[in-house]
Amino acid sequence: MKKLLSAIAIGAMLLQPVPVIAKEKEPVKIAGPANAKGVTNVAIGSFNVGFIFESIDRTAASGGLMGAFGGTTKAKSELVGVTPEMMQAVTDAAYADFVSQLTTSGYSVQAPGDLFAHATMAKTKSQDMPLDINIALEKGSKGKATYYKPTALPSLLMIPGDFMGSGLSSMGMNMQAGQASMALTNYAKAANVGVVNVVYLIDFSQQKRPGAFSFGGLQVNSALSVSADYSRATLIAPNGKQSVITVNAPVAVEGEFVEKSDASSGGDKALQAGANVAGGVAAVLGFGGLRFGKTRKFAFTAKPGNYEEGAAKAASLTSEMLIGRLAPLR
Repeated sequence: MKKLLSAIAIGAMLLQPVPVIAKEKEPVKIAGPANAKGVTNVAIGSFNVGFIFESIDRTAASGGLMGAFGGTTKAKSELVGVTPEMMQAVTDAAYADFVSQLTTSGYSVQAPGDLFAHATMAKTKSQDMPLDINIALEKGSKGKATYYKPTALPSLLMIPGDFMGSGLSSMGMNMQAGQASMALTNYAKAANVGVVNVVYLIDFSQQKRPGAFSFGGLQVNSALSVSADYSRATLIAPNGKQSVITVNAPVAVEGEFVEKSDASSGGDKALQAGANVAGGVAAVLGFGGLRFGKTRKFAFTAKPGNYEEGAAKAASLTSEMLIGRLAPLR
């Protein structure tokens, strides 16, 4: 018994909160900056806003006392209450704001009909609208997202790199993305304009994903954000070369946009708690490290009106950041 109590005391000391000093990231990554030089007349080839509806996030299971008293090792989060009308409203608002910011920054923006009616676009097929994608998130996590285009654009086009799909279903989308990229490049050359392509992915849970912390497992809160790595602006220059500005750190806004609740059942919690305690005691007594963790389900219910406002604000801040980096490259 003395040995057991001593081990528990040591484990408790090890599990005291440990401050994590994260190295601050640059807000964006820029590839091919020189290709944007001299480009002032542009057309919008695509503007897509994706909404994550489900994410499954994992961190490595902890054994022994870490498993008994540690944090969540798997979190499944679901967003409910967001209607197609709400997503379309967010997308239309984000597009109008982006075009306005481009114009204010000194760009001349063509009407969509000039591009989409051109002969170079004749064989280009639109992706499904809305477009559902199983997306591969970082470090083994995964999610499901639905993408919308603005009402002002006749087709939902993606270009390579705009999404990171998982599974065989993404193969066809990748082929269409390659064809769209070629057509948009041909238009840029033929019309002597830059073609801007934008994609934003909005996350409802602002999770600290695996690798973002030391102890304590996954932490989930309800801020809305435009996700890093999955959101970017691509400028195809009249010479066919590209400048790509990628969001490198989430652009988040906090407010009363969604309501979070723990959707895990009482039976699941009791079963996991018992398994973790048994694993911890077995490890202390020298019977090997049984590896367990906690699985939690979280439900996020969108608040109509507030959700659209928050998502549009996050998109607007992202547009301000991307255009703020693009305009000086001229």
